[in-house]
This record gives sequence, C-alpha cells and structure tokens, in this order.
Amino acid sequence: MLVLRALGLGDLLTAVPALRGLRSAYPDHRLVLAAPAPLRELAILIAAVDDLLPTAQLGALPWREPPPAVAVNLHGRGPQSTAALRALQPAVLISHGHQGPNWDDDLHEVHRWCRLLEYFGIPTDPADLTLSRPQAPSPAPGAVIVHPGCAFAARRWPVARYAAVARGFASRGRRVVVTGSAAEESLAAQVAAAAGLPDDAVLAGRTTLSQLAALVAEAALLICGDTGIAHLATAFGTPSVVLFGPVSPRHWGPPPDRPQHVALWAGATGDTFADRPDPGLLRISTADVIAATARLDSHSVPNGAVL
Repeated sequence: MLVLRALGLGDLLTAVPALRGLRSAYPDHRLVLAAPAPLRELAILIAAVDDLLPTAQLGALPWREPPPAVAVNLHGRGPQSTAALRALQPAVLISHGHQGPNWDDDLHEVHRWCRLLEYFGIPTDPADLTLSRPQAPSPAPGAVIVHPGCAFAARRWPVARYAAVARGFASRGRRVVVTGSAAEESLAAQVAAAAGLPDDAVLAGRTTLSQLAALVAEAALLICGDTGIAHLATAFGTPSVVLFGPVSPRHWGPPPDRPQHVALWAGATGDTFADRPDPGLLRISTADVIAATARLDSHSVPNGAVL
C-alpha cells in the first residue's frame, strides 16, 4: 500500500487517524508513506507506517517497485496528486474525485481524510491522534516552549508579543525555550533577546525532529501559532495556547473537547499567503494569551506543575 502525503509536520499529524484506519483495514499489507524524508523520525511513532518513501514535493513519485495493490491519496483534492498515483497503476485507488467523495472545503483536516476512508468502507477514529513517546531525551524537560515561527508571514504573531509572554514566565522562575527550524534561528534569537532570556534558551535549528517531539512531550506548556508544532502538543497531550489567523481553528485547530488546548481566534478569516501578519491575528493581544495560560489549571499540566 502506498499512501501519498508529501507535505509538512502538521499535515502528517492530522493524517494519523487515517493512517491507523488504513493499517487496521489492511493488516497484511506493507504500508509505505510517500512523504518528506525528515518526517521518518515521526512516522515511526504512529505505529502504522512500515516504510517511508522520500518524497519532497508533488510530481512523479520515485516508486521503483511493482504497482501497489492499494494507493491512497491523502495529499490533496487532485488532479495532480491523483494522477501521480494513477500513473503507478495500482489495483485500487482511494482518492477524492476518483469514484470517491466530493471535496468539502469546510472540514477539519483530520475529519477530511477520515471521511474519505469511511466513504470506501474503512473505519477510522478521528480522536486517535496520540503518538508514542519518542526515545530521544528532552533537551529541556518541564520547560515552557515559545515557538514564534510559521511558514507564512500571515500566521506570525509579532516578536515583541511573544517576547512579552516569555518574559512573564521567566520572571516567575520558569524555564523558557524558543524553538523553530534552522531558517527561524534569527527569529527565535530576536524573541529570546527581547525577553531577556539566556543564549541557551534558543533551541531553533538545534534539535532533530525526534528531539523536538521529546521536548514537546515533556513540556509544561507550548505557545505558538497555527503551525506543525501545535499538532505535536495535541499528539502528546501537552497543554498549549495556539494563536489562529487567518485560518479558523475549525479547520486546523486542536480538538475542541480537550481542555488542555486553547485555540485563540479573533473570528475573522483572511489571506493565508499575505506577506504581513493577518489583521485578525493582530487582534489577539498579549493579555489574551496570558489569560489563556491562566485558564489551563494544574489538572491539565503534566506532573501537576503550576503554570
């Protein structure tokens, strides 16, 4: 079975229930996930994927084996993603628009892929989002994580506001770390400097994906925008405050029935690809975020730690 999901961290984690549904429906098949190579470290934590086919972007797939018995499009609505799988001549193709359901824009990303599989008679559990704990040790157990980066400028809350929140936790004696990719190291350093944090508080670009997962799994709290690390907090049950804009948490947010996650949204949608922070996102103030962390009582924090 070949499953296409050649996207990012958050995309992989929102597909976990679908991948587990496929694993249960086809227990005797080897499930190969076509996804970016760096995600291999997390794919093994799903306990559904047997192998990863490094696939950095959509296009002709680097499949060198006989036609797969089953090909599953968890990548998008098509036609390009569907055509890439159809070119491999699978015996069975599961996809939107290919004898499958019509695409629905107004669905949460988790439910989108569960709905697709259920259309083909494959049971899924949209709440089945938990990952196995990584074997890598956390570089900062019990820390408060501030993650200022997002793929698009429209989803990046201002540096000064992240710094103000970080400074508040640090002033109360909490260890605060600032995370991000290697490309976001400068952004993380700006937040740390403005918050008065020590140099070693900047972990951006200094962790593997497994180490980042371990960090989130053992953290007291995560504060971030609408990006992949937010889904790690969901996967490990780590308390989180996630800032949304211009996309609604209705489509990408944590499960609304889990009190350890707070999704902040001003209620307005906007241009995801804008080159500046979304106006709705800017309506979320530092006070709003601090108030949200206060709503996370000790029962929702690992080991009963007090935020």
